[in-house]
Amino acid sequence: MTNLMNRISRPAALAATAAAGLLMAMAAAPSAAADTGTPAPECMEYFQSWRYTNVHNGCADTVSVTVEYTNGQWAPCRVIEPGAWATFAGYGTDGNYVTGVRTCDPASGA
Repeated sequence: MTNLMNRISRPAALAATAAAGLLMAMAAAPSAAADTGTPAPECMEYFQSWRYTNVHNGCADTVSVTVEYTNGQWAPCRVIEPGAWATFAGYGTDGNYVTGVRTCDPASGA
């Protein structure tokens, strides 16, 4: 009887190990919530559906924002010019709704 590791190719085993390491690093990464600022100005509007959340900048100034979801996730920070729109993920089939739009620092990558 052959050992399971002898039947798995070395490249497949290395890919599986790398994928597991990446998943562990992502799980251990600090929350983007630590990099968020204050609630977005009232002139920032958002409209959500199951597929997309659209954020409109109705302000006179450029604003950097992220959206927070009910499961604690945060979207990447986006810079939105006055009058422009940005598209984020929607709530999906699991009902992960947006709880708010907050300012953020695009340099931090949050």
